[in-house]
Amino acid sequence: MKTLLTGSSRGIGKSIGELLLANGYNVIGVSTSLDNQYTSNQYRHTVCDLSKEQEVNKLKEILQEAPIPEVLINNAGIFLEAQMEDEDDVWMEKWEKTQQVNLKSTALLSKWAINAWKEREIKGRIINIASRAGVRGDTGEYAAYAASKAGMIAFTKSIARSFGKNGITAYSIAPGFVETDMARGSIEVYGEEYLTKDLALDSIAPPEQIAELVLLLASGKLTHATGQTFHINSGSYLV
Repeated sequence: MKTLLTGSSRGIGKSIGELLLANGYNVIGVSTSLDNQYTSNQYRHTVCDLSKEQEVNKLKEILQEAPIPEVLINNAGIFLEAQMEDEDDVWMEKWEKTQQVNLKSTALLSKWAINAWKEREIKGRIINIASRAGVRGDTGEYAAYAASKAGMIAFTKSIARSFGKNGITAYSIAPGFVETDMARGSIEVYGEEYLTKDLALDSIAPPEQIAELVLLLASGKLTHATGQTFHINSGSYLV
């Protein structure tokens, strides 16, 4: 099965790519990195900066080629600090870049995939990697990130409601802190206790657990869970 995966070079995306390849998927990975980072002949790498609209547009070809990906995984994301005290133009620049990478590129890729699947009567699947911040909010300096992920969750629900009759399903996964470079950066700033103090468990989630859920959703075995948000946050909040 062919899959398009954004943010494939590290963290959650790398774990997802490795697990899909190990289970026989063909993966087209997208990242800003020039390094392939995969050795499988079932992997193809595409360099793309999702913060630039003109670069996002070149990915449209992937969702028109034959055979087209049956699974789209929107994993790429950025986490920019935008303080309320920042100058308006600086603040808005960070907001706009965050929305472009986290939400607008996700929306456009999903639009292209949905139209291609409908035309070919393919039962495609969209898996959006959101965040707990999109459900519970975040601190003020990361409000742009939280807003982008909340938008992603609402967009996923809209896809599920609108295109289920076409056999197209969509899901969100909302991780809390995950053992990635991003989390390690937070540990350096705030300390490890900050990341674990509100958890029901004594550690943050390994990226492999997010990958396992992605694999299940990609398989098409949970069609009747379409539109749902799956929370993997070590018990930091429960819904």
